[in-house]
Amino acid sequence: MKLLLTDSGVKNARIQDALVDLLGKPIAESSALCIPTAGYGAPDADPGGPWRFISGRSPLHMTGLGWKSVGVLELTALPSIDEARWVSWVREADALLVNGGDALYLAHWMRESGLVELLPSLPDTVYVGLSAGSMVMTPRIGQDFVGWKPATGGDSTLGLVDFSIFPHLDHPACPENTMAEAERWAAGIGGPAYAIDEQTAIKVADGTVEVVSEGHWKLFNPTS
Repeated sequence: MKLLLTDSGVKNARIQDALVDLLGKPIAESSALCIPTAGYGAPDADPGGPWRFISGRSPLHMTGLGWKSVGVLELTALPSIDEARWVSWVREADALLVNGGDALYLAHWMRESGLVELLPSLPDTVYVGLSAGSMVMTPRIGQDFVGWKPATGGDSTLGLVDFSIFPHLDHPACPENTMAEAERWAAGIGGPAYAIDEQTAIKVADGTVEVVSEGHWKLFNPTS
């Protein structure tokens, strides 16, 4: 699986070019499934957020980029659907567009639904995360970002990449997300960690990690 882990969606031309590069064809020739699930898990969640994400009415551009087709894959519904049906939907999609919200809630449902077990068998599919949809792929999110609490406790997510993400750096809506706070957070993560702003994404393909940015970012705790 190829990853484009964004802070705030496809916010600029460089991030969009990175998406097209991962797809290997224009967005207009590509099919997508959007996954709104994380939008229900945050403590301040409301039903309007998932609707805006699905409908393309959100300013965080994901579903409204001009895809050939867009479908909805709601993870909480998958355990009640024949597995062969929804697996075929996922395998046929060129991209998975994964909403923000609560990363631990999303991790829970990615495991419960069986989607996380399917992901390694999708080498050509592009996973496009938005905020929590990006953070869920990391080993852990840090206690600062724990909202919904799993029964097992902790802040562990899926660990499909070996770095963590501090999102919304210096965003007006998140005045606490300063670079100094990101540095304090990173000191407790215990591994590589990126602080990224809304104009930044992290592209992962064939084992190579590349920061795609027209904004500000910083890598903490590099391994080399």
